[in-house]
Amino acid sequence: MSLRRAFHIVLSSLLAASAIVPAAHAATVAFVRVHVLPMDSERVLRDQTVIVEDGRIRAIGPDLRVPADAQVIDGAGQAWLSPGLADMHTHSDSRQDMAVYLAHGVTTLLHMGEAPTAFAVKTRAAIERGELPGPRVYAAFMVDGSNRYGHLAVRGAAQARAAAELAQANGFDFIKVYNDLDATAFDALIAAGNDGGLKVIGHGLSAVGLERQVAAGQVAVAHAEEFFYSWLFRPGDDDGIALPDPARIDAVVASLKRHGTYATADLATYAAVASQWGQAGATEAYLKQTQAGWLAPEERLEWRRRGDAYAARTGTLAPRLAFLQRLVAAMAAADLPLMTGTDAPVVPGMFPGAALHAQLAALEAAGVSRYRALRAATRTPGDFIAQHRPGGDRSGRVAPGYRADLLLSASDPLDDLATLAQPLGVMAQGRWYPRARLRELTAQVADEYSNACARPR
Repeated sequence: MSLRRAFHIVLSSLLAASAIVPAAHAATVAFVRVHVLPMDSERVLRDQTVIVEDGRIRAIGPDLRVPADAQVIDGAGQAWLSPGLADMHTHSDSRQDMAVYLAHGVTTLLHMGEAPTAFAVKTRAAIERGELPGPRVYAAFMVDGSNRYGHLAVRGAAQARAAAELAQANGFDFIKVYNDLDATAFDALIAAGNDGGLKVIGHGLSAVGLERQVAAGQVAVAHAEEFFYSWLFRPGDDDGIALPDPARIDAVVASLKRHGTYATADLATYAAVASQWGQAGATEAYLKQTQAGWLAPEERLEWRRRGDAYAARTGTLAPRLAFLQRLVAAMAAADLPLMTGTDAPVVPGMFPGAALHAQLAALEAAGVSRYRALRAATRTPGDFIAQHRPGGDRSGRVAPGYRADLLLSASDPLDDLATLAQPLGVMAQGRWYPRARLRELTAQVADEYSNACARPR
């Protein structure tokens, strides 16, 4: 039996007996004397009252009457209320990760492929019912054209259509395409999405090319670096570290703008890889951080394995990281719909929850304004779900009728995005978690993982 499998068995037995219970749910909640970032534009509404009923924002105003039965959360004129955050590229699939995400202010997730059935069906439903604390989770069903990466392979139009029907029947929200999918299968998936099926998101395909994928109707690109692999370079020209011609950036931006394609800005993710590329010991430095206490033991083992592979590489990714920063800044300047995503916990250094805040900092460091960075983590993901997931709740703004996913912070995020990493409290689908409760959630996760590691195997 592998060490990773042994960890999984120990964790399953321990965690089944120690569920993380959610917060109590009041039917009506009133935030009073708070400054609101509605995220409909770059503005702050000062000294507002926000009324939440049955998980949705009912009203916002400076002089609203507070219902007698409401739970009152008083900002005392010193707190800012903004939408909860979104991580639109994760592979986290445990209820422990869901609690950690919530503690970091993340109230929307997009799981980008290969979620276990127990998570995709049971855990997501338990969060929806309020039985477990966590974000609203959307899930993509991933298909590839070969088993080279260990993914589900489909070949040709008939298999692609069957996979799309299976995904939709099992409650998935999107189809994610991966590197080796053939052109015929891709075209069939696009056609299925146009006929009322699931919309296509994901990677660039070697057999198609991201430029044609976007033109055909792929609605989102899963990584900023995908533009290296199947657009900015010609087939066969990419050696993994060379730089493309910067003059091609304008054409990429223009095409994305023309087709309304969403792109995932994952600069911190690529920076984490770059920091470990050819660098022995870099992964261990991540594992010494506080956040490592909230990382599942089997993921720590996986990080070490991946880190060893990164350390064995030669050359540097620093020039490519600088190019990606320039590309993302150009996308933001063109007002393209950027979304934050982290690839956590697959990439070493990308801790669930905390990585989202690293992503916000990386966007700002690349020259993206704080408002646009925050929009990429709130309003734009909400717009994406509303546009491309039929029946999806409205989220990502503080406005009447929107889902009550909210983050209360001690200072204005437009002055310092880092304030969002230490929330005074988080509301997820109308359930309020004050700071003390959020800290309990992360402490419990750390205790469970520590106990699992200490248990004899």
